[in-house]
Order: sequence, then structure tokens, then C-alpha cells
Amino acid sequence: MAKRTVFRNGLRVITIPRSESLTATVLVLVETGSKYEEKKLSGISHFLEHMCFKGTKKRPRAIDISGELDALGAKSNAFTTHEFTGYFAKVDPEHLSRAIDIVSDIYLNQVFRESEIKKERGVIIEEINMYQDDPKRKLYDNFTKLLYGDQPAGWDVAGTKETVSRLSRKDFLAYRRAHYVGSATVIVVAGKFNEQKILQLLKRSFASISTGKKGVKAPTDDSQKRSAVAIEFKASDQTHLLFGARAFPATDPRVSSLEVLTAVLGGGMSSRLFQRIREKMGAAYYVRAMADLLTDHGYLAVATGSDTKRAQDVLRAIVDECKKLTRTLVSAAELARAKEYLIGRISLDLETTDQLTEFYGEQEVLKRSFRSPEAEIARVRAVSAKSVREVARTIFRSERLNLALIGPVKGVKEKAFFERILRV
Repeated sequence: MAKRTVFRNGLRVITIPRSESLTATVLVLVETGSKYEEKKLSGISHFLEHMCFKGTKKRPRAIDISGELDALGAKSNAFTTHEFTGYFAKVDPEHLSRAIDIVSDIYLNQVFRESEIKKERGVIIEEINMYQDDPKRKLYDNFTKLLYGDQPAGWDVAGTKETVSRLSRKDFLAYRRAHYVGSATVIVVAGKFNEQKILQLLKRSFASISTGKKGVKAPTDDSQKRSAVAIEFKASDQTHLLFGARAFPATDPRVSSLEVLTAVLGGGMSSRLFQRIREKMGAAYYVRAMADLLTDHGYLAVATGSDTKRAQDVLRAIVDECKKLTRTLVSAAELARAKEYLIGRISLDLETTDQLTEFYGEQEVLKRSFRSPEAEIARVRAVSAKSVREVARTIFRSERLNLALIGPVKGVKEKAFFERILRV
């Protein structure tokens, strides 16, 4: 059973003991990401995450941190999203105490040396260049920009080369002071450990965390009056496209129905889109559907890549399958298959302690509560064919459809062709 403990400094701790586990993971999540940034500071959440590994008061050099983690045989890393930033270490259970000491140190005691900021600035700019050169990765940035425009939800998590080039030590200190506070921090520990001892260790290790007031994020404007298309020309052998529709936040009671709808549409090789686009049309190597749901908005999207000459036919097939879901109930057999696909994914995805920490931690950050895997499975089993159709009718409306496309396509005429297809 997962247990939630709240310390006096506002810090939330979720413990998931697993006596049979061969590993233990500690994950620290802070409720800040690109949606909490001002435009002039775009990318600072991600940049700060990088800087946490560049030296602390206790471990002044980057090699002191990485060397100690390597000496534990740890799997460790960090990540930044639109709404949260995470730091984790996965180790042999006998090394968990040391892993907590390291992770708490990089989270609380960064020093932000000017020389390290300058060096890491170059690393991040190259990371941005790498994403720009990868159309499958860049497509998601273009899609969120298309959906949300010039507001935090539409900005790239990594920022831009211009904003990254301007960020200073003063900016990092102010941003950390505003967001890295106890009330916005969640620690999740999963695996083999003594729960009471670990709680006491965490209380000591994070005793110095700030109890200041948390900085807030601006609400996201999620309105849309008509369908939209964004095309980026790139000389390539394929055209990659991301089709999607606005959905709803992670706290919406229809989430399980949306997940089943997503599985029917593009989850696994037996899904409708995989069967139609890859198996019948032979038009794409990959095709998948996914739902990205955050605190105040979300979307369902389908990603695929095809020969440019067939891109319009592929889009027509995607829109047609979405249209069918708004009109006809999913059969009992297909509904059961989609549910078991999701249930299997839940079980397989939670085999390891690092995946367990993410499962519970992300729920706590996005929903301020969490459900067990068993509760999630029960909610999936309760989804009906009617609820799937109702969700499809809610989100698959012509004025809510969007398409981002990267490939050797350009011109007003070509854009108009794709715009005409976005009708359900």
C-alpha cells in the first residue's frame, strides 16, 4: 500500500514499500516547469534542472556528484516537463540512504557557478539544435504551439536559444526561491526499505527546504473557434504529421473513457489506425495515438509518418476513423480488447521501482491525490461503449481539430488541401 505523509514544512512524501524488490528508487518532483515561466525566462526550469548536477556546497564539482552516483551503481537522471521537474536515483536497497543524501543535496544546495552556467548554456543550445533536427520530436513542439500559441503552454520546455543565452545566475536564484519550496515538493520512495527509517531520514535531509510561498502559473487559454493547420517545410523523404483534438484536464472524470478511446484508435498493433494505415494501406511504419493531460488542459493526438504523396490519404483515414467513433458504438469484443491492452500496460509499466515512483508522483502533482494501480484498473474496467462514444463526440468536432506537419510540403494551396480534410 502506498502511504502519503505530510511534514510540517509542507513537504509531501509517498512511500511504496516492496519487500520483494531488488531495487529502491527515490524521486523528487517539484511543481514547476515551462508553464510557470515568464516569456523572458523561457527555458529556465529546464536549465535549472541541468545546473543541479553542476555542483553543490557539499559536492562542489559535477564529477563529485556523478562519481558518487556511479560508485553506487545508480541509475539516475532528471527531467523537465510543462508542469513539473523531477530528480531521481535508483539503487540497490543498501545504498538508498546515500542516494537520498545525494538527491536532496542537488535539489537543495545548488551553487550556480558562473563558469558552469556558461558551459551548460552551450550544452542546452546544442540540445535545442538536436530537437530542431529531429522532425518526430520537433513535431510535438509545433503541435503544442499550434494549440496554445504564445502562452506558457505553447512554449518549448527547453526555451529558445535567445532566452537561454540571456539567463543569469541571478535569474536562477530568484526562480529557485519562488518555486523550490516545501509545499510544491513531492518525494516518492519505492522498493525495499524500512518505511519509518526512511521517513526520518527524509525529514532530516529536507529539513532546510524553504517554506516560502509558491509561485503560481497563469491559467491556460484553451479556447478554439476553428480547426488549425501548421506546416513546417523540411526537405526529407517522409512527411511526419501530428493530428489531434483538445480534450480535458487530468482531473476530469472522463479520463478513463478517453484512455480506452485512445487505445481503440491507436494503441497497439490491433488498433484501428495501425490496422488501416500500416496493414491495409501500407502507408506508414509507425502510427500511434496518445493522450497528454495536464492540470488545466489536455489533448488526444495521433502521430505518424508517410510518403509525402500519401500524407493526405493518411490524414483522411485518421479523420474517418475518428468520425466512426462518434457515430457507432465500439463492439463488445473491441472494447474488451482495448481495456485489456490498457490494463496490461499498467501492470507492465509498474514492474520496476522507478516506474512506480513516477506513477504515484505524477498523480500527486497533477491531481493532488493518487489512486493505486488496482483502482486505475477498476476504473478502466468500468468504461462502457457509450461513454467512449460520448467522449469521441465531445472532442472530435470540426472546430477543435488540429494538424501539425513537417516535411517537403509548402504553399497556401497545399495547406488548404489539409484544412479541408479536418471535418468530422
